[in-house]
Amino acid sequence: MEAFSRLTSMLLHALETREPTVDLLESFVDHWKSITRYYIETTDDSRPVRHTDIPWHLKQMLDILVFEEKQQGVEETGACMEYLLQHKVLETLCTLGKAQYPPGMSQQVLLFFSKLLSQMQKPLLHLVNVYRPVQKLIHLCALPGSKTEKEEAQFLLAVCSKLKQEPHTLRYVLEVTSHVMLCCVALLMLFCHHVLWRCCRVVVVLSAFCCVSPQRAAVCVKAHESLLLLSSLQAGCSGEVLSAQTQLGTLLAGRLLELYSLLSVESLDPGQVQSWPHTTWRYVYTLPSIVCQVKDSFDLCMCQQVLAVTLAQCVHQLWLVDVLQPQLLQTCEQVVLVSTSILCAAVRLVQSSSLLDQMIHFVLRTHTLTHLLLQRCDHISDQISLVSLSLVEELLQKPHRDILDVLVLCFLQSRSYLSPQASELCLRFRELEEDPFFSDTLFTDSPLLPPPPPVCGQGSAADVVNSFLCLVPVQVRSAQLLQEGGYESYIHDAHTLVTQCESLSQPWDWPLSVPPHSSSGEGAEFFEGHLLKVLFDRLGRILEQPYELNLQLTAVLSRLSAFNHPLLHEYLLNPYIHLSHCSRSLFSVLVRVMGEMMQRMQQVSNLTDRLLNTRRHLLGLNLSTGLEHLTLLRGVIVLEEFCKELAAVAFVKLPLDQN
Repeated sequence: MEAFSRLTSMLLHALETREPTVDLLESFVDHWKSITRYYIETTDDSRPVRHTDIPWHLKQMLDILVFEEKQQGVEETGACMEYLLQHKVLETLCTLGKAQYPPGMSQQVLLFFSKLLSQMQKPLLHLVNVYRPVQKLIHLCALPGSKTEKEEAQFLLAVCSKLKQEPHTLRYVLEVTSHVMLCCVALLMLFCHHVLWRCCRVVVVLSAFCCVSPQRAAVCVKAHESLLLLSSLQAGCSGEVLSAQTQLGTLLAGRLLELYSLLSVESLDPGQVQSWPHTTWRYVYTLPSIVCQVKDSFDLCMCQQVLAVTLAQCVHQLWLVDVLQPQLLQTCEQVVLVSTSILCAAVRLVQSSSLLDQMIHFVLRTHTLTHLLLQRCDHISDQISLVSLSLVEELLQKPHRDILDVLVLCFLQSRSYLSPQASELCLRFRELEEDPFFSDTLFTDSPLLPPPPPVCGQGSAADVVNSFLCLVPVQVRSAQLLQEGGYESYIHDAHTLVTQCESLSQPWDWPLSVPPHSSSGEGAEFFEGHLLKVLFDRLGRILEQPYELNLQLTAVLSRLSAFNHPLLHEYLLNPYIHLSHCSRSLFSVLVRVMGEMMQRMQQVSNLTDRLLNTRRHLLGLNLSTGLEHLTLLRGVIVLEEFCKELAAVAFVKLPLDQN
C-alpha cells in the first residue's frame, strides 16, 4: 500500500512538472534564420512561397513579438523587438518582397507588416527601422499589374490606423521630417514634379484604390476607410501637413470628378438619384455604386478645419463650378433634371461646415445660377419645378444663416409690404397704450379710429388659428366625411417642425421683434424676392397643378412659416397686417385662391361625393376615381390640409394668452 502511494505521488509530481521555459529570443532568431537559410540553400526560383515554410515562420515571429510585448512593461522593449530593429529585419523583408522571390513573397510581406502594425500596441512608426521600411513598402503599392491589391489596401489601412493612434508620426510616413525638409521639398517641387508624388504617395495610392472595379469592392472599402482615418488626424499641425504636402484636397476632388464622369446624365432617373439615402461603403455595390461613392466622398470633408477648408475649396472649384454648373445651365430637360437632383442630394448629405459654406456660396452667390434655380421653381416643366422646389426645401434644412437672409429676409427687412397708413395707425395705438389715461372708450368716441381688434395688425392666437381654418368654405371641406381630425391632428408635426427650425436658427441671434417700418422706400413697389414670388405664383395656381407638385410647394411654405423670425411670422402667419398697394402675403394669396375655387366648384356636380372619393383615392382606400375635375378636386383637398397645417404652426408658435 505504501509503495502504491509513492508511485501515485511520483506520477502526480511528473504531471505537475512544467516544460522548461522556451527562450523567446532564441526561438525568434531561429525562425528568422530559417527564412534566410531558405535563400541560401534553395535554387528553385519558380516555387511559390505558399509551398514553402516562410509563411509559417513569419507567423511564428509575429506571435512571439505580440506575446513578448504583453509580458513587458509600458516603457520596456523586448529582446525580440530589439533584434528586429537592430538587424533591420523589416528592411530585409521589404527588399525580399520587392524582388518577389520566391513568387508571392510581396503578399506575405504585406500581411506581416499589416499584422505587426495592427497587433502591436506600443508606438512603432517613430522608429527609423520601422518607418523607413513602411515608406518603401508604400512605394510598392498600386503598381501597374499588381495582383496584391487586397493585401496592399489592408497594409495601408493598418498604417493609417497606426497614424490615428500616433498622429505625431505623420511626417515620418509622408517623408517630411522637419521644417527644413518642408522648405527643401517646396523648392524641389519648382524643378521636379516627382518630388510631389513621393511626398503624397500614401494618399495617391489610396486614391487609386478607390477607383477599383466593383469586383474588388473590399479594396475600395479599405481605401475609403484609410482616407477617412488619414483626414481625421487631430494632433499638432497634421492638417497643415496633409493639406500642403499631399495635395489631398486636389486628389480627392479629382477622384470625385472621375466618379462623376462615369455617370450618364442622359440615362439616370432623377427621382432615384434625389431619393438615394446615405449608403455606407460596405454596401456600396448593392446600389448603383457610382452615385453612392460620389455622395460618400463628402464624408472626407469631416476632418480638421485647415484640411476641411482646402478639401471644400477644391470640391467647389473642380466639381461644382467647372463641372456641375455648366450642366445646371443647360436647356436639355433631362440634363437639368439629373444635375439638379444630384445637387439636391449633395445638399442633403453634406455635413461638413466647410463644404456647406462652399455649396451655399455656389447656390446663392453665383448670381446667374441663383436666379435661374429660383425661376425653375415655376418652370413650364412640372418635373423641373418639383426638383427645384425640393432643392429649396433641402436648403432650408441646413444650418446656414445666409440661406434665409439671401432668399427671404433681405427683401422683408424694410417692411415696405405694410401700408403707410397702417404704420401711422400702429404708432398712434402704441402711444395711446403708453398713456396712463388711455381708455377703450376712446375707440368708440373717436370717429377717426376704427374699432379694435386687431390693434396694430395683431390678433390673438385663437384669432390667427381661426382665420386660417375659416378660409376653407364649409361646403368644400371633406376631412370630416372620413372622420379625419381637424388642425389638432397637425399639432404634433407642427411642433416637431417648429422645434427643428428653432434649433437651426438658435445660433443666428435673430431679433425678438420686428424692426421699425422704413420710410425711405415709401412710394416704391414692394418686391417679396424671387423665392416668395415663385412660391406665391405657384400657390395661386394650386387648383390646376399636379398633386405631387402641390405637396412639395406647401411643404416649402410650411417650413418657411415655422421659422421664428419676427419678419417671417408677420409676413406669412399674420392675417391682420395692412398690406401696401400691390403687395401680397401668404394669407392674401390664399384668400384669392379660395375665391377662385368657389367659382370653379360651381361646375362640379355631386361635389361632396366627388371630394370624398378623391380623398379616399389619395389615402389608398379607393383604387379608382373619375378623371373629370381630378386635378381641381385634389387641389381643393391640398388647400384644406394646408390651411390646417398653417393653423397648427401658428398655434405652436403663438402663446395662448397673446392679445
